[in-house]
Amino acid sequence: MKIIIIGAGKVGFSLAQRLSSEKHDIVVIEKDSERKEIIDKYLDVMTIRGNGASPRVLEAAGVRTSDLLIAVTDLDEVNMIACMIAKKYGAKKTIARIRDSEYAEGSFEFFSSNIGIDYIINPELVTAVEISKVLKVPAALGVEDYANGKVQLVELRVDPNSKIVGQTLKEAEFPPSVLIAAILRNDKIIIPKGDDILAKGDIVFLLGQTESMEKAEEIIGTALPPVKRVMILGGGRTGLYLAKILESYDMDIELIESDLEQCEYLSSELEKTLVLHGDGSDLDLLYEESAGDADAFIALTNDDKTNFLIALLAKELGAKKTIVQVKRSDYIPILERVAGIDVSISPRIITAAFILKLVRRGDVVSVSLLESDKAEALELEIKNPAPYLDIPLYKVHFPNDTLVGAIVRGEKVIIPNGQDVLKLGDKVVVFALPQQVSKVENFFAQKAKRRK
Repeated sequence: MKIIIIGAGKVGFSLAQRLSSEKHDIVVIEKDSERKEIIDKYLDVMTIRGNGASPRVLEAAGVRTSDLLIAVTDLDEVNMIACMIAKKYGAKKTIARIRDSEYAEGSFEFFSSNIGIDYIINPELVTAVEISKVLKVPAALGVEDYANGKVQLVELRVDPNSKIVGQTLKEAEFPPSVLIAAILRNDKIIIPKGDDILAKGDIVFLLGQTESMEKAEEIIGTALPPVKRVMILGGGRTGLYLAKILESYDMDIELIESDLEQCEYLSSELEKTLVLHGDGSDLDLLYEESAGDADAFIALTNDDKTNFLIALLAKELGAKKTIVQVKRSDYIPILERVAGIDVSISPRIITAAFILKLVRRGDVVSVSLLESDKAEALELEIKNPAPYLDIPLYKVHFPNDTLVGAIVRGEKVIIPNGQDVLKLGDKVVVFALPQQVSKVENFFAQKAKRRK
């Protein structure tokens, strides 16, 4: 696939790195010479220095024959204009990162039919949505939904005192509609088999029917009461989006913001949230507002160190769960090993996962990147006859280090064993290590040979 990426910031670099490793034909357009030099130094892709909204620059990048153009510069207007020109020149699909709510909350039909933007990604909004999903499952370190909410993936830390510690996966008595699809151990993802043993310190990825997850959490030993009181640090776009979502959950929300003018704006936009003007690093303020009584403390400033330190303070005061936004995703493995930080959320990784869905071959519905891209979960829909259909799974030669975790057939959720089969029309959730993803794509892209 020929892909043009406009903007070589963190998201653009990450996408270029991942997609070039998968042998796509990548061209990166970047206006800043230093950023361009970084791409040239570390990645084997073509780079062009220039304005991504310039017709001349886009022509030089080969826009007329491109399969996909991804505009992820820091300027919404540049991203929008680049997509508009690219579509006029013949780009098959276009994606724009748009942050300003004045644009991002507009009519998608208008953008698609009049401007030429096929897909819009708003990092702050999708980050807020991800955090809200984690809050609805209090013990979770991460939550993903598949098949219109029928199937859920929940990331949980195994309680050291849980009876499942030392058991094999075959011995662990989970509900029949739930399985352990992956294990994170010593910073490495394992696609497990029945004889694998659960150990202290493991983080497990449970996949199964959404209604059965609460029972599975009890077995893991991590079930917690519902989140009622939330304190948010940082009233930027993500904080505002999150507060609006949580207001619909009928939670008690407090939002701390240091900028007085922004506080006034937040107060005008929010109906039930208590907006506090103050410095979140002020220990007296945290005491006065009873941060230690919060069911969840969420740090969403633009500074990773500030988020980390104040979340630790809140945890020390007694906050039950801490969630931090992390701009530098390479910090995530370190932060999650530090006592006091329960969940780290990276807008870059969430944005990349959204875009990867559009790059994946076959009928991919969604993509989830697990543990900073240590594994992928792909949701696929089987739309065409294929040679692997109606054959027991134990006879199907799937790529190594992959797992068919769930099959959704109509309204029914199946956690498959070797005797189950895939059928036309099924939705399938597949786990794979990064090096196997292209093989999974190839496998599900197969089509049955026509009879002569």
